[in-house]
Amino acid sequence: MGTPLSDVARNIDCAAHINIFHSTHSWIEGIAIDQLDQVANVKGVQKIAAFPDLHPGKYGPVGCAILADRVYPHLIGNDIGCGMSLFLLDLSARKIRVEKAAEKLRTLEGLWDGDIPKAIRYAGLPTSIHDRSLGTIGGGNHFCELQAVDSIFDETSARAVGLSKNCVLLLVHSGSRSMGAEVFRGVQNNMVGLTANTVEANAHLKNHDRSVEWACLNRKLIAERAALALRASVKLIADSPHNLIENHEGMYLHRKGAAKADIALVPLAGSRDALSYLLKPTGQIDRALNSLSHGAGRKYDRQSMLGRVGSTKSDRSKLERTSFGGRVVCDDRQLLLEEAPQAYKDSRAVVDDLMQSNLATPVVSLKPLVTFKKASAHDASDRQDKQQRLLQRRRDR
Repeated sequence: MGTPLSDVARNIDCAAHINIFHSTHSWIEGIAIDQLDQVANVKGVQKIAAFPDLHPGKYGPVGCAILADRVYPHLIGNDIGCGMSLFLLDLSARKIRVEKAAEKLRTLEGLWDGDIPKAIRYAGLPTSIHDRSLGTIGGGNHFCELQAVDSIFDETSARAVGLSKNCVLLLVHSGSRSMGAEVFRGVQNNMVGLTANTVEANAHLKNHDRSVEWACLNRKLIAERAALALRASVKLIADSPHNLIENHEGMYLHRKGAAKADIALVPLAGSRDALSYLLKPTGQIDRALNSLSHGAGRKYDRQSMLGRVGSTKSDRSKLERTSFGGRVVCDDRQLLLEEAPQAYKDSRAVVDDLMQSNLATPVVSLKPLVTFKKASAHDASDRQDKQQRLLQRRRDR
């Protein structure tokens, strides 16, 4: 599980207060609770909010927000700026042909052939060696999913952003790719945190903020690539990063798998065979450190999934279909198993816990039509990332 931060820096006085926003019915692993307690004892940690998607991570739990008086890069990890963006397409759900849409979305494989310098300039970002990866999804739990509205719970809020029963949307989950990894490598040997307002802390936060903006642009370009393939126009509905550090109450708010929720609407992802949701924060989220669950959260780790599902060719084939009549594009066999729907908790139960805690209410639920992850086991963008990491290691020597 990595190196616990509590092994090297502990609160002298007492553990930080933990606000729990999951019910007794939530599936929470004991390891995640142990990690939560460890982080509460880390020096400088003041408050913690734990959500129903809580599960174990490498240096601390995923699905929580942590307020501290210093910067702890390890609490965020290397995918700085990772988040969920929801986009509306000018398509009708009744006219979507799932198989055709799945084939069209295969064009998301590999590197983007668009005008990267122009996109970088328009976003106001400096150029970097990582920009060739812009517009690519990456591996792990990242995806681009074509969705249709399943149910509308809040007609007024839905109508305000142009959502109706026949709408088609894209939910994009991705981050800063190799850029965030490089930024993290620069501080990964510092396990005691970065003291506030020091040269080191300010330099890291500057690079961190650039990675967050880069990740947001990356999600936008992924959506534009998908929309182009589907011959549609695209409009942003909501964007919420869930791996980032922000200033809050004169301290540093660390979100690890916790959605930024001091915004109008927040996407919450289900598994590829479960409903996703668009949530409206209630205005009572300050006690939750202005954060919400970012998704269903893992129930089983990646390694254990390799023995739980897909033991036969027929079983693996079934994982490419969903109970909603949807398709999953993932030609990487191991990734298909690691990210099987059974690996995740019930997204509706997560939403129910957030409602019970008076943190958010659902605006709409969204059913998956096509989930794109990978059209091959190893794509060009992965090779590009490896080349960039190798180049950076050589420079560091």
